[in-house]
Amino acid sequence: MRLLPDTVVRKRRTVGARTDRDTWVRIERRLLDKIPDQGWNGTECAARLEGVARPAWRRCVVWRDAEAAWRADETDLLPAAPVGTAVLSAAPELPDDWWNALNASLDALAVQHTRRVATPDTVTITQALVTESVRSVFSADFDTAVERWVPAHADLNWANMTAPVFSLFDWEDWGNAPLGLDSASLWASSLAVPALAERVRHERRSDLESRDGKLMTLYVCSKILGRYGHPDDPRREPARRTAEQVIEGLRPG
Repeated sequence: MRLLPDTVVRKRRTVGARTDRDTWVRIERRLLDKIPDQGWNGTECAARLEGVARPAWRRCVVWRDAEAAWRADETDLLPAAPVGTAVLSAAPELPDDWWNALNASLDALAVQHTRRVATPDTVTITQALVTESVRSVFSADFDTAVERWVPAHADLNWANMTAPVFSLFDWEDWGNAPLGLDSASLWASSLAVPALAERVRHERRSDLESRDGKLMTLYVCSKILGRYGHPDDPRREPARRTAEQVIEGLRPG
């Protein structure tokens, strides 16, 4: 098998390329202390998910050096191009069928069964992490306890989905997470385009209007508004306004 150099795509943690047998190989390097106890095989484990539109997994090779582990996964080619970058500045043209496919896949994912725990940004998501992240930005008096944990992609953004044919890829971080994490993450990736953010809220309202969905909205807002957020991020103001509204709904009484 040979990788085709003119098809190489570099992302934050990975590099991928088309092969001479019309498949895709994605290579990731991860520091050894960033590999969780559950292992580092999200793409492989996602192969058993039912009802979720994704490229079929074929095989993998894993190796290590002194500081890090390397993993190369071979999958089928994507059915279409990625929608765009992780955070969009203009609304893509997405037909209703695309939104229906998104909803069907996310709803199907949420009813799967797994012992995996999601690792967004390679960090295992826990109740303590949710509380710490939310409290680091929002000090209002409300309970941050998560009630329901369900399987989530855990890196849902516009760079990890295709259009006009819907498919969801890059499954290395998936696992159980608070209900609404994926919906809130996609909403946050859309905030620079108000109409798109509103469409996401409409399509995923069952998640985002739940108590856990509101907590996840604050969780993703904390990433935008917290100390690692960029001061010129156009999403800051809509994130702040939404957070204020959500907090009012979470306050006791």
